[in-house]
Amino acid sequence: MAVGPQITSRVPLFDGMNKIPGGLMLIPLIVGSIVGTFAPGFLDLGNFTTALFRDSALPLIGVLIFATGMQITLRTSGPVLATSGVLLLTKSIIPATLVVVLGTVVGIEGILGVSILALLVGMDNSNGGIWLAFTGRYGRERDRGAYIASAVNDGPFFSLLFLGAAGLADIPYTLLLAAVIPLLLGIVVGNLDPRWTEVMRPVPNIVIPFFAFALGTGIDLGNVVTGGLSGIVVGVIAVLLTGTTTYLGFRLLLRRGKESGIGIASATTAGNAIATPAIVGAADPSFAPYVEVATAQVASAVLVSAVLAPLLAAWVLKRQGGDRSHEIAAEADAEAVLAHDAATAAAAHDLDLDPGRGASPGRRRPTDGGAA
Repeated sequence: MAVGPQITSRVPLFDGMNKIPGGLMLIPLIVGSIVGTFAPGFLDLGNFTTALFRDSALPLIGVLIFATGMQITLRTSGPVLATSGVLLLTKSIIPATLVVVLGTVVGIEGILGVSILALLVGMDNSNGGIWLAFTGRYGRERDRGAYIASAVNDGPFFSLLFLGAAGLADIPYTLLLAAVIPLLLGIVVGNLDPRWTEVMRPVPNIVIPFFAFALGTGIDLGNVVTGGLSGIVVGVIAVLLTGTTTYLGFRLLLRRGKESGIGIASATTAGNAIATPAIVGAADPSFAPYVEVATAQVASAVLVSAVLAPLLAAWVLKRQGGDRSHEIAAEADAEAVLAHDAATAAAAHDLDLDPGRGASPGRRRPTDGGAA
């Protein structure tokens, strides 16, 4: 099979980002936080600039979730649901339970300057963008489809659930449903039209850098600095504790063997978790005195976990022989060749169907009734 011409980059930006675990998400996230902190005026220029670089995160994540759902077929839905369930159990439910138990022992003020609120918010959710970027390079379809776990634990839902179990807050189930509808629609469309599924396959590489940048613009580096050492501690604890529980879940429950390190990539804190302490403080006034410090600590945890979790996951995969990145890259190249050939064949077919296209001026193609 003929392969199209190789593309040579003057500056290998894309390949350079991909050399870092989760780099397709991480690097734009950091750049976005720098721009949002030091050049916020750029983001307020309006029109397409503001729409793309500041306000595009949710729509682009929605497109990515839809495209991810299209890759989930009836054949793979079982493994996807199993992986999602294990991630929810080991990334959210077990760590959140441990934090709440700690809170009953030491009180909501926490320990060593780290409040229970900051610990809980830093652990009970995950950065879905990092997960998709990492599993796109190292994981299988079941792992990429398990983004549904991030859709469920995203936002303040689990924090409110555990802290408000006594009725302190109402859980907005409609928002939870809205988070998974694009995935469900993607599953339906993907099973109805496999051709469209192939068209949408490159979507992650297209949208992740853009929505990562947009998410980064909402992270004020001043808050990260304010969080200081205690914020770094929250991020490290979140990665080590939830990374351990997710690794054990993949190894013991999913029986993934040498690929169990993939689970560690979920040991992150979602960018929008920065707003959760304020939401919890509004739902339960007893947490209000801890909101400001917890917000700064969670902001630090977002960046620390975004760097540490994918690096740790990649290290474990490589050490245990579960690194499939080269194999997946080869599959992606093969898919690109097939897509190129299919597009070429389709274009040629269109020319055959339209006698007027492609003909030189002043010359007609032969018809049944005459010669050229």
